[in-house]
Amino acid sequence: MAETMPPDRNARAGKKRGSKSGKVADFRYKRPPQPDLRKPGRDGRSNGASPGSAPAKGNARPAHDLDAIGTLRQGHPGEAYAALDLGTNNCRLLIARPSGRDFTVIDAFSRVVKLGEGLATTGRLSDKAMDRTLAALTICADKLQRRNVRLARSVATEACRRASNGPAFIERVRRETGIALDIISAEEEARLAVLGCHILLEAGDGPAMIFDIGGGSTELVLVEAGGPEASRVPRILDWQSVPWGVVSLTDTVGHNEEGDDARRARYAKMRELVSTSFAPFAERVAEAAALDDIRLLGTSGTVTTLASLYLELPSYDRRAVDGLIVPAPAMRDISARLSVMTPYERSTLPCIGQDRADLVVAGCAILESILDLWPARRLGVADRGIREGILRSLMAAERRSERSLRALQQQRSGKGGK
Repeated sequence: MAETMPPDRNARAGKKRGSKSGKVADFRYKRPPQPDLRKPGRDGRSNGASPGSAPAKGNARPAHDLDAIGTLRQGHPGEAYAALDLGTNNCRLLIARPSGRDFTVIDAFSRVVKLGEGLATTGRLSDKAMDRTLAALTICADKLQRRNVRLARSVATEACRRASNGPAFIERVRRETGIALDIISAEEEARLAVLGCHILLEAGDGPAMIFDIGGGSTELVLVEAGGPEASRVPRILDWQSVPWGVVSLTDTVGHNEEGDDARRARYAKMRELVSTSFAPFAERVAEAAALDDIRLLGTSGTVTTLASLYLELPSYDRRAVDGLIVPAPAMRDISARLSVMTPYERSTLPCIGQDRADLVVAGCAILESILDLWPARRLGVADRGIREGILRSLMAAERRSERSLRALQQQRSGKGGK
């Protein structure tokens, strides 16, 4: 189950006992033993080396890029960074190169894998879901190899946190693809989401809420008001994670949509479950929520899909959606209309289609519950999140390490000249 307690504000980030939250980069990016490359794989193609597999002798490269004093070596031109986010519903990869203090995306991949399908009722990842996910991760592994990735971090979230066979699946992924996934805590998931999208927060001096509606959980993060620089990462004041995402909520409530009354009752049940889980957090932030100029920013397929419907886009356009500010009542109105549509009617709408038709209603229920506890007049929309947060973490850590290395070299040079 997702974590629901706020972090210890007196503890340093990443120092919680038993948590991997503070980990910045995964240096276990190494390749598993490879089969005979002449033998065809299960898809009929020959088995090429996957990223991280043991390199041929004479071309050895260390599994990590640390020198003897624990700082990262200077990167080489053309090398890239990668972030892989394996969620309950989607598998997403982003590969980028540094560009000043930002980055330029050079490759991306996203696929609906429904890893958490059935998890709410069985407590396990199904064989079909794991096979679908492995097929997507194999594509990611090929991309990581081709793009000369210097440093990667791969994370898994709520589905693998909750599943009894989650750790076994993580090991299978490492063995078959070479990708070493870390099952991160809900706290780390919230932190990375904030790091990835906070720059899109609407300008203002009031308190702000950032949320991420996932497949298996939803994270809410209260961040400090205002700030001297838009680029500065806001301080997290409080947070909450609940085990309701579009997949887990849909599976728990069921799929009965036979008739208008059944659809209304189903939606009301979703709203009730989510609101009950949010109640402790809603009580803690009630004073801030009553202030003027409160701001709200959401990152998820739910908010980008609803924003596309608001814009009446014929097909999804990230450039039109990422950074959009939408009136909150308009998002409520779209949610209410979707909740009473039949699955077929939803599937025919642009930007929803068959993949999202079954899950978007749960996302609407979660979004409306968020608007209940944080009644902002407008909603910011972000088509960015955990992956971008990972990339920024990796690059920031690299810059800090390079500064430390230069300082140490200068110190050694000064001593040598005396």
